[in-house]
Amino acid sequence: MKTINLGNSGLQVPALAIGCMRMDGVTKKEAERFVKTALELGANFFDHADRYGGGSCETIFAEAIGMTAAVREKIILQSKCGIRPTYFDFSKKYILEAADGILKRLKTGYLDVFLLHRPDALMEPEEVAEAFNELQTTGKVRRFGVSNQNPMQIQLLKKYVKQPIVVNQLQLSIPNASMITSGLHVNMGEDGAVNRDGSVLDFCRLHDITIQAWSPFQYGNPWAGGGLFLGSEKYPALNALIDELAKKYAVTNTAIALAWILRHPARIQPLTGTMNSDRLRDCVAATDIVLTREEWYGLYTAAGNTLP
Repeated sequence: MKTINLGNSGLQVPALAIGCMRMDGVTKKEAERFVKTALELGANFFDHADRYGGGSCETIFAEAIGMTAAVREKIILQSKCGIRPTYFDFSKKYILEAADGILKRLKTGYLDVFLLHRPDALMEPEEVAEAFNELQTTGKVRRFGVSNQNPMQIQLLKKYVKQPIVVNQLQLSIPNASMITSGLHVNMGEDGAVNRDGSVLDFCRLHDITIQAWSPFQYGNPWAGGGLFLGSEKYPALNALIDELAKKYAVTNTAIALAWILRHPARIQPLTGTMNSDRLRDCVAATDIVLTREEWYGLYTAAGNTLP
């Protein structure tokens, strides 16, 4: 498995991160087999959130991997907090309580990375800073990041938080690539020029923040009418080209979809969401593929994205 540097932290991590949101949807044996396969493939970076399964996904993971001190040394654990049943919460009290709950469920004394999940409109950055300081000084968290935040939200945090922000999780796929599209249509009058995220891609590159791409196989928000683009009748041209490249590189369509993200020089770390061991192998195969510039742009435009 190829590795990348996580932000400016100096921590080398696999090029792919394993998202564990669906771990509560498999049996104990399936979870054990999946985690074992991931480790055999060198995919030892596991992403969690207290929201996933109401915390049950973290509990299942710890049991599936057989968490011990020796096992803990071999893996990288990341989790998130901030989404509550009907609102978002970045209060100091909740952040600290959430971190303790996560550590207990994962049966570990520390997290390698801890993220704020969704922007909280009522966030008081001074409270976040106090929480981060306490988590760091007690050794419960080693690195910090955010999820789904734009540049100004990150800048506001950075004014108060002394720890580097090393990660920003953002949705990205071939058909859902607005962070790339707006950078191609600069100074143009068409829809593609609309900057919806404050140039977050360039901002993260400038500030050494690793973008982790969630839902890399979705054409839209999976909770708001989106769906899988692989094999979808909505994207015949894209799937035809993906299949052609899959044949060329002797991999599956899954690998080509991820290879497109991995080809970007920002060194984006895709988050896989599968709990299927065979599909995980397909995902890992993407790390050995380097698409040509022509192939990368071909996939981009085949998905309906335009060039000025």
